[in-house]
Amino acid sequence: MKHELKLQLQQWTSIDQAPPITEMEALKYFDETDMETDEVSATLYAVLAWYRIKRRPDQDQLVEFFIKQAYESKENDPLISQLFDAKQMAKSYHQMKKVQPEQWLMHETDHDSAKMKKAKTVSVEIEELLLHWDRELAEKTLVDASSRLKAYQLVYYHLNELKSLLAEAIETIENKRIRVPVKTINESIRSLSDAMDSLAGQLPSFYEKEASGNALEAFDQMIGLEDVKGYIQRYYHYLKYQQSRKELGFSMVDEPGLHMIITGNPGTGKTTIARYLANIYHELGILETKDVIEVNRSHLVGGYVGQSEENTMNYIKQAIGGVLFIDEAYSLKREGQTGNDYGQAVIDTLVSAMTSKEYGGKFAVILAGYPEEMRQFLWSNPGLRSRFPEQNHIELPDYNMEELVQIAESTALSNDYFFTDEALNKFEDLIDQYRVDDTFGNARTVKNLVLKTIFNKGAYEADKQQVSWLDHMRIDRQDLHLLEKKDDNEQTHVGRLEQLIGLNNVKQEVKKLSSFVKVQQERKDNGLPHVPIQLHSVFTGNPGTGKTTVAEIYAGILKECGLLKRGHMIVCSRSDLVAGYVGQSAIKTKKKVREALGGVLFIDEAYALYNGGRDDYGKEVIETLVDEMTRHDDNLVIIMAGYESEMRELIESNPGLSSRFKKYLHFPDYDAEQLMDMSIFQADQYKYELAKDAKEFLLSKYKDHAIRGNGRFVGNLIMEAIQFHALRTEGTEPDNSVLKEEDVNQAWHAVRGE
Repeated sequence: MKHELKLQLQQWTSIDQAPPITEMEALKYFDETDMETDEVSATLYAVLAWYRIKRRPDQDQLVEFFIKQAYESKENDPLISQLFDAKQMAKSYHQMKKVQPEQWLMHETDHDSAKMKKAKTVSVEIEELLLHWDRELAEKTLVDASSRLKAYQLVYYHLNELKSLLAEAIETIENKRIRVPVKTINESIRSLSDAMDSLAGQLPSFYEKEASGNALEAFDQMIGLEDVKGYIQRYYHYLKYQQSRKELGFSMVDEPGLHMIITGNPGTGKTTIARYLANIYHELGILETKDVIEVNRSHLVGGYVGQSEENTMNYIKQAIGGVLFIDEAYSLKREGQTGNDYGQAVIDTLVSAMTSKEYGGKFAVILAGYPEEMRQFLWSNPGLRSRFPEQNHIELPDYNMEELVQIAESTALSNDYFFTDEALNKFEDLIDQYRVDDTFGNARTVKNLVLKTIFNKGAYEADKQQVSWLDHMRIDRQDLHLLEKKDDNEQTHVGRLEQLIGLNNVKQEVKKLSSFVKVQQERKDNGLPHVPIQLHSVFTGNPGTGKTTVAEIYAGILKECGLLKRGHMIVCSRSDLVAGYVGQSAIKTKKKVREALGGVLFIDEAYALYNGGRDDYGKEVIETLVDEMTRHDDNLVIIMAGYESEMRELIESNPGLSSRFKKYLHFPDYDAEQLMDMSIFQADQYKYELAKDAKEFLLSKYKDHAIRGNGRFVGNLIMEAIQFHALRTEGTEPDNSVLKEEDVNQAWHAVRGE
């Protein structure tokens, strides 16, 4: 690896070229080696300095440190010498930029006292500037000197020349001998200004604060968004072409205009792209400024008649010459909006201003929001929709995982951190845990995760001794442990399953499925063929047999296996899915599915969705579920529960259901001994115990009667017994928490309604 790296670095011969490796690669190389001092590490220090100067043109201590390390290790290397000299020149130049020589110019007509004051002020400023000048470099012999060094020395020469002239002027005024050489001083100031411009042109490009020459190039540096970048490129050239035609006297009656719609999920860059568009409009001379006035509903909508119109016009006036950006624009038109909601007044005012003679064409409107909500919003407002032609609609895609990882690395680097390879792999898993549904914040979420990681590293390593500069930059896997989503329950889900009373066949099936999932995941990770995992299940059995409890444990096990990101469970029934008229059931069902993404959607008494084809609403729910299962195949598990025969009839009623539900778990009724164990367990949960006679009474009853409700019946029975116990013991003897036969006898009859 070292030999290959050395060959790569040998290709880098000029600081006017970018290094052959990235800043991240240089940092990781240092982190993976012992950072011995040799020619490779010397050049790597130069690489780090080059990139750091590009990111921070004003320089800092680390730039000084990196260049010093490189220079001391490989002093005679031409490239490192270039970097060292350029750093010194840029340091001096940035000090020069803080002054404006044109303001030093004198006037012949000024009184001698004014000339004296100005001469002394300028002399002090020049003395301050010369303190930041590298005298050795500035006075170095010019034999074979580069044009960059010559430009640097020329500025130094003019500074000293001006210093001498000002000293002469001060002496002249003080001794009242001859006229002040104002003309000569001014000529020297102008020569100094020209020399500064020449030096600015000679500095390496990475010293310029603007990394890109224009907004289009800056936009092209964004991560991802390749299709959007292609469109913006075409849009830019189209606008430029139309500007050229206008200059020749041509006009276009049906010009599409500058107004734009930008849609996308959270964190996809809507606001950033709006700012780039404003810069593009300004650079092309279409708009006077690149200012973007950013507003949302709260800025525009008022609380009484007339206030919304006033607010909207105020912001429109601020946006004249620039861009008015309205975020979450769909919120201006709310579903079921009443007369007290003045969002429509904002829309009407905006449309009017966009087409008026006074404001039309003098500002651009950019509306932004989530894709589906914006589509519905525009279709409900024909007047507004007509102002935004189809070609002026930009839809931003979600970032893929590779792009999100790049954003994470970029965010870390901009804050002077870098991920080790192991940490980056773990961070990718963390990102994936948050990529559950449409609320995922894309770049915004990733940046927040990086900043949380940095916070944790700082908070927990403040007292830890840092051995080298790399220790302050490195993000290890251990720095991510506080971000990992832990299960609050200390007991494993398999352990919880084992503690359940009875259900031996169910336990065996769940454990078998858990092992199968883990093995297939391992095979997939190792690049081996793996069997597709069917997770959707049907739980059959009478009420109270533990279907809901096992479903919750099942969700936790699937999360532990890495197949579910959240591992939560959403419980619903027919009433949560079916609406009162056709079309709305699909909406209700999708809403429930969205809540369950990353976990389990448990549909209790699911057979109620089917009644032999006579129910269009239930059929709509089933068809929607089939579609959603296909769409969210790896991010959703659906469990349908109910009586055995009815559930089989439901599954067989739709080919989509029968092809997706392959796993059936039957929950048998509990026998007398299991019901007795459950009774003891339920009492113990509240720190009560059953007396011997109470146990004998209950066991005989469980054997002699068919128990409807199973575990649910037992829970209700013990709660009733505890209440009868309280009634019996109140105000008599201290409570010994023992449930006697009379307590459970009365509870038995109360629960059974006898």
